[in-house]
Amino acid sequence: MHGNLPLELNAFVGRSAELAGLAGVLGAARLVTVTGAGGVGKSRLAARAAVRCAPRDGVWWVELAPVRDPEFVDYAVVEALGLTDHTTRLPRETLLAHLAERQLLLVLDGFEHLVEACAGLVGELLGQLPGLRVLAVGRRPLGVAGERVFPLAPLAEDEAVGLLLSRAAEQGPAVADGPEVREVCRRLDGIPLAVELAAGRLRALSAGQLLERLDDRFRLLTGGGRDALPRHRTLRLAIGWSHELCTPQERLLWSRLSVFAGQFELEAVEYVCSGHGLEADDVLDVLAELLAQSLVAREETPAGVRYRMLDTVRAYGADWLEATGDAARLRRRHRDWYLGLATWCELDWFSPRQNEVAARVDAELPNLRCALEHCLAEPEAAYLGQYLAGSLWFYWAGCGRLSEGRHWLEQVVQLDSGHERSRLKALWVLGYVAILQGDTVPALAALHECWEEAERSGDATAVAYAEHRTGCLALVTDDMARAETLLRSALDRYREIGELNSNVLMGQVELAMARAFQGDLPDAVRLCEDVRRVCEDHGERWTRTYALYVLAYAAWADGDPARARTLLTDCLAGAHSFHDLLGSVLAVELLALVTAVQGDAAEAAVLQGAAARMWPSVGLRLFGSAHYNAPHELCEAMAREQLGDERYEECVTEGARLVREAAVSRALERPREAAASPRGPVRHATASVNMHEPAASRAHKGGETAG
Repeated sequence: MHGNLPLELNAFVGRSAELAGLAGVLGAARLVTVTGAGGVGKSRLAARAAVRCAPRDGVWWVELAPVRDPEFVDYAVVEALGLTDHTTRLPRETLLAHLAERQLLLVLDGFEHLVEACAGLVGELLGQLPGLRVLAVGRRPLGVAGERVFPLAPLAEDEAVGLLLSRAAEQGPAVADGPEVREVCRRLDGIPLAVELAAGRLRALSAGQLLERLDDRFRLLTGGGRDALPRHRTLRLAIGWSHELCTPQERLLWSRLSVFAGQFELEAVEYVCSGHGLEADDVLDVLAELLAQSLVAREETPAGVRYRMLDTVRAYGADWLEATGDAARLRRRHRDWYLGLATWCELDWFSPRQNEVAARVDAELPNLRCALEHCLAEPEAAYLGQYLAGSLWFYWAGCGRLSEGRHWLEQVVQLDSGHERSRLKALWVLGYVAILQGDTVPALAALHECWEEAERSGDATAVAYAEHRTGCLALVTDDMARAETLLRSALDRYREIGELNSNVLMGQVELAMARAFQGDLPDAVRLCEDVRRVCEDHGERWTRTYALYVLAYAAWADGDPARARTLLTDCLAGAHSFHDLLGSVLAVELLALVTAVQGDAAEAAVLQGAAARMWPSVGLRLFGSAHYNAPHELCEAMAREQLGDERYEECVTEGARLVREAAVSRALERPREAAASPRGPVRHATASVNMHEPAASRAHKGGETAG
């Protein structure tokens, strides 16, 4: 089944009746909300029930607890679904387009601090997407029409006892059922989180000792009237009781960990949380104790081992941090750590660790957002926000995050930071992102402002980047002479200042593309072979994919489709691994033409259909460029001639049904015998069209079928 349901790390205990009931309600309603107090087990039950639900397109889990800004609810759903969109469309428009023909279950977990934003999103999605069902998980209903509320009560005594014994056995010596164990569960009102916290204490305390301490805690805070104790207060008291049993260092770390959003890594904890009573060398041992007490969870991720606090536990720690008066200092340390992380990742992007860097930033995105929000909230930190948003250019441009990158960049460039260098970097990155989205007017405005201000202030680096990206804009708008002039000048500037990175190499690839479009294939090949060599020397893979694309274009134009295919499959695999949708769709478009040249017109049409489905998430198809569009037109003309119009359209429709993963897999796994077909019969068709002449001019000559 498709989806991203979180894995269960320990046994699911009890709840058989509730599980069956929730599964039944899910089968009958399109919107179900599981409600209940914090720690009552809503998320765990929802995940279990979702497993039993088997919609055609899977179950997708959206974790909203780390999302602090209502504006990012839509982004969180887009991320959870693994969608990549390079256009200027709003995330909600992306969701509506992607989900239009799908049948899936969307689980929104921890929405209670974002009720209004979530209600608006859910209402609109359910109103327009008949194949969608939503399972919401929070402490209150969403209040959307048609909502079925499923209130979740605490565990019955036997189930609570079973949970306590199971968790205690996982963490230490087995504990036997008995009156004291049962009384502990009664005192905790059967709230699973409270029971699990108590189980963590059975490593060091007997059930009797645990009960005595718990009983004293409740009596002290409630005057002995346990019967009147609300369940949500029971949980807070249980967490508070666990807090009191912590050592001073454990309490200190608990409160300081609350500044993190979502997952966090050990190195970040050691930097952010150490000092003022907690030595860096002690952090790991103290963190291990919080893990043992179930106050922190350990998770395996693509970015390595990471940690997380349950939102209820984190909120309790945040209250204590505010009470200590140390919250502002900790937030600054948190911001500074993630500024350093972004700096390291930008430098390390130009290295063999590009995939590792991409995974790292993916994992840290909630914390990076938190740092950006902090910079925007404090005028004196505005320049740091500009620096941070600009330093993440490789992530916005290279890893399919253009929309979010533009969101932050447009905000930070409006700030008067007093630090021109940081703002200029944010400006050229904003221009670059807008170009990739096909939004040429704002791109030109940002780059023009950057160039003018950089020349005025003498910032040679910003001048080089502004000129480079202006040349890139000329390239995609078919002004080849201007593109070549600007790109050559920018490359000279880079050499003068000693700049060498993925951006610089991309400038050389773009120059090669301009040369190829003007008919100088040998020069284009020379430029890209040089880029390829430098990339391989440095382990750089992202820019290398674009160099491979140009080399494949040159190989095809030179009559060697077999070599073009080899280069393009390498190019496509690399672009897809970075979620670079632009690189992927360009490769698929050119692969379609190569496939037609190799004699398989039907498969070429399928690939054209697959590319057509991808373009709306990229932007203006083939940039609206006659030069970039020429291979597409030639492919269509060849395929229509060999298949006929009706069969061609059938194949295009077949390709348009392929989701991106399936389309890429199909393009990469084409049968070897088809790839090895002789090129002789189609060589004349390849040579009959001058690919370096704009499509509009060729159309007047009547030498091909319009695409």
